[in-house]
Amino acid sequence: MKSLAAFQPSRGALSATLLALGLALPGVAAAETVGHVDTAFKLIGRNHQVVVEAFDDPSVRGVSCYVSRARTGGLKGTFGLAEDTADASVACRQVGDISFSSPLREQEEVFSQSASILFKKVRIVRMVDPKRNTLVYLVYSDKLIEGSPQNSVTAVPVPASIPIPLR
Repeated sequence: MKSLAAFQPSRGALSATLLALGLALPGVAAAETVGHVDTAFKLIGRNHQVVVEAFDDPSVRGVSCYVSRARTGGLKGTFGLAEDTADASVACRQVGDISFSSPLREQEEVFSQSASILFKKVRIVRMVDPKRNTLVYLVYSDKLIEGSPQNSVTAVPVPASIPIPLR
């Protein structure tokens, strides 16, 4: 008999389905799973986990972000019915030569991922600090009615020889 974990839909399949339905947000990056650790054993379904995902900023070549977030296990988590906690952290780094595909908005959402079957999302917003020539990334979660004050911030200084183009 196969375990229930074998029937877990993959994140890639879910992303492909959303893209096929045209529900993906334009200009918002897709994440790749780097790895995960189990934090609590669940007898039925997958274990509770902390997942680390990476994405490249869609408008800034040479910058990648790593997001760690809680993912609920058990039967509800296995079938995508659980609501993940608001715990998330972000670290963005220069991973190559920085260049811009187009002028940036002063503030723009660059990553969004569902944290429950309905209405809760983990979001990353990029902000530009022109005075310091720095890109600032903020991760937080929100719900339709009530979001969470839990957040994390990281910054990527851009070399002074490369001014950040703003809209």
